[in-house]
Amino acid sequence: MATNEPDQTPADDVDRARDRVFAGLRAAMPAANLAAALSCSSKLEAELPHRPELERNLVMVAFGGGKDSAYTLAFVRAIQLILYRVHGRTFRMRVATNRHAGMPRAVMENIDREYDALGLTDDPDCELLLVDGNEVTRFDVDTPQRDHVVRRNRLDILMTGHRTFADGRPTFCNSCNLSVFNAFGLAASYGEGADLLITGDSPREQRQYMLWVGRLSHRLGARPSGRQANGQNGFGRVLTQLDGIAQSYFADIHGPAATDAIDERRVNADVPERLRFFSIYDETEYAAGDHMGLLTGFLGFRFDDLAFSFTESDCANPALMAHLRGLKAEHVFERSYDEGMTEYVEFALGLMRKKDIPAELVEMMRGRYDSPGAMKQMRRAAEEYALETFGLTDEHLVCMTYSPFAGQGTGLDRYLQRERPDLAGRVDEIHALLAGAHDDPALATELERTSGLEQSQLRVLYSRSVQTPGRGGTPVIDLILADDPHKAVIETRHSQDGPNTFEQISGR
Repeated sequence: MATNEPDQTPADDVDRARDRVFAGLRAAMPAANLAAALSCSSKLEAELPHRPELERNLVMVAFGGGKDSAYTLAFVRAIQLILYRVHGRTFRMRVATNRHAGMPRAVMENIDREYDALGLTDDPDCELLLVDGNEVTRFDVDTPQRDHVVRRNRLDILMTGHRTFADGRPTFCNSCNLSVFNAFGLAASYGEGADLLITGDSPREQRQYMLWVGRLSHRLGARPSGRQANGQNGFGRVLTQLDGIAQSYFADIHGPAATDAIDERRVNADVPERLRFFSIYDETEYAAGDHMGLLTGFLGFRFDDLAFSFTESDCANPALMAHLRGLKAEHVFERSYDEGMTEYVEFALGLMRKKDIPAELVEMMRGRYDSPGAMKQMRRAAEEYALETFGLTDEHLVCMTYSPFAGQGTGLDRYLQRERPDLAGRVDEIHALLAGAHDDPALATELERTSGLEQSQLRVLYSRSVQTPGRGGTPVIDLILADDPHKAVIETRHSQDGPNTFEQISGR
């Protein structure tokens, strides 16, 4: 039977979809948070360059896929929908996620559920981007990890870990953090570019970070080639300085002759001159547990056994940091694996408390390591993760905890005596090989098998400085770690029978 209902237009579909999402957000968000979004909407509107034509404005949200960035995304989506309800039009939103090898599929699935819950996937005013290395594509939950990104991350882990006795923060985070800023630059300049970049940092925190980047760039003598900070906006200047830091850092890690490796790790600073920061800090001062209902209910966020790892809810690498501490205790210090793991767990639980992570999540994490059986299970999970994600065996990881090759092989003899007695009698040959005074393809192949690194990479390590355990000694790495809060001095033992000593460790 014919009806008299008018045909539905795509605009009607968008309107109904946005109404459904807003109703869901209004029901799921605490009233105070929704009121904050309403207040923030007028402030954001005032900062847009094209206020009479809201749809001409592009607002960018950097979305890591973790619990805090999920709340930020929901908050900005609420602002977008509030302005639509007020004006019948709203700004366009670009959401960009940087993916590294340590981001498990569980994080991609969380992101996909959150996009669906917020109605972003089918909204014509929302653009969802995925950044893999220097490649920008539309987000697709089934997009596989890029092999070249995995290889890059693996090499950075090994080359840094072999300089620092596998200390967690520099080994896993230095190169990753620089890649995050590169992704910000790529996403902000993609297509026609963004107008505003949303941040949860306060203006004071932004200024402090910019000052820190400037000081670090000056101390490193970083001079990015072909790019000038003069005339750039605030974010462009910071990215330019970070590009210089990246070049200094990776020249130190991979050697100045590794021009291809250094170039592919540069930080993109070519962002639009009009780009400005917009802080939602004043409207999002909340206790970290206040939005758990929104997170795990409406947004469908799940705390995966590996992706939720100590202070991180979008990265499994901290589980590997704990595993490496256990291996160091077991092999380098000749104590037990569980003792080393316990040292790292107590350190990382302290970081969680400092970050005001909800007590129930701290206890959830503690429970994963609170018995010998639990530690054995996590050890097995870390071993599988290292092999499946990075192609790293326990033999590779144990080798890294000794840092045997860097600093002209100062730790080589000890490593060979303990872990490779079959090669201990050839220590002089190995020194000659690493110094470039001797070639032995069979020996080079054996060293690659045990370390995971090629001869040329081992020779770079041999020529570079190595930390003194717990006291630093690698100038570039130490400068980056100097003001980092993700570290602590712990009381430990560097041998089975003591004595007690103090050591700085870092991680996430």
